[in-house]
Amino acid sequence: MGKIIGIDLGTSNSAAAVLIGGKPTIIPSAEGLTIGGKAFPSVVAFTKEDQRLVGEPARRQAISNPDRTITAIKRKMGTSYRVKIDGKEYSPQEISAMILRKIKDDASAYLGEEVTDVIITVPAYFNDNQRQATKDAGRIAGLNVKRLINEPTAAAIAYGLDKKNARMKIAVLDLGGGTFDVTIMELDNQVFEVISTSGDTQLGGTDMDKILVDYIVSEFQKAEGVDLKGDSMAIQRVREAAEKAKIELSTSITTDINLPYVTATSSGPKHLNIKLTRAKMEQLIDPILKRLDSPILKALQDAGMARGEINKIILVGGPTRMPVIQKKFETLL
Repeated sequence: MGKIIGIDLGTSNSAAAVLIGGKPTIIPSAEGLTIGGKAFPSVVAFTKEDQRLVGEPARRQAISNPDRTITAIKRKMGTSYRVKIDGKEYSPQEISAMILRKIKDDASAYLGEEVTDVIITVPAYFNDNQRQATKDAGRIAGLNVKRLINEPTAAAIAYGLDKKNARMKIAVLDLGGGTFDVTIMELDNQVFEVISTSGDTQLGGTDMDKILVDYIVSEFQKAEGVDLKGDSMAIQRVREAAEKAKIELSTSITTDINLPYVTATSSGPKHLNIKLTRAKMEQLIDPILKRLDSPILKALQDAGMARGEINKIILVGGPTRMPVIQKKFETLL
C-alpha cells in the first residue's frame, strides 16, 4: 500500500506532509522551500507562450503578468465563478486541481513512489458545495481523496489533543496569508465538536506586506525622488523584501532592507537601504491588528462563552508567530 499524504490546500499557500518512520515530514516543492518555509504558493499562471506555471514559478511572475495569474481561488470554491484566459474558461475546481497536481508530482518525486491517496483539509465553515468542489479538484488532479478534515481539527490533532481524555474548550486561531479563521471547539472523550466559527476572508499576512511595501516605496521616494510604483520588477523585489523583513522582525527588534540596483535613472543606478524596527512595523500594521478583534469576539458570542473560558489556544499560520499578534490574542481570550 502506498503512502497517504496530507494536504493543506490554502488560500495563499498550500503544504503537504507525510508520515516517515512515524514522524510527520513536510514535503518540499521541486523549487525548494521559499521565504518563511513555504512550499507551494497557491498560484497558477498562464504565460503569453501558453505555458502553465504553478506554485513558486507562478508567484514570481505575478506582478509582470497580472491578467494571466490566478490567486486565492479557494475563495471561489463551490461557486459558479469561472476564470477566463485566452477565451478558455476554468472552474475553481480545475484551477485548484492544477495546484494539487503540482503537489502530487513533487510529492511523488520526493518519495520516489507514485502518490495517489490523500487527505485534504478544509475550513470548518465550508458548506457541502465547497467540500464537494474540493473532492472534485482532487479527482481532476488524479488523486484519491480518502477524507476531508476540518482545518482546526487537523491543527488540534497535530498538537496531540486527540490523545487526551480530558474535556476541554479549544480556540483555533488560523491567520494565514489571505484569511483569518476562528474556530471554537469542544473536545470530549477524544471527539472534537465544532461549536462556532467566524473569520475574515480578506485579512491575512499579505495585507501586512502591502502596508510595508507602501511604506518602503514612500521612504525611497522621499530619499531618492523616484517613485517605484510603476516599475513591476522593482515592486516584486520590494514585496519579497517586505515579507522577509516582517518574518525577521518576529525574532529581531530591527532589520535592514537592502536592495542594490533596485532601479536606475539618467544619473545612474539607485540602491534601496532602509532600517525597519519592530515598533515601526507594529505601528504601520495597527489597522490590520484592530480587524482581528471582531471575528474572535463573534466566535465567543456564538459559542455562548465568555473571555477566560477557553482551556487551550492553538495558533496556526505564519503571522501568528509575530509577538504583537500573540499579545493581541492573549488580551482577547
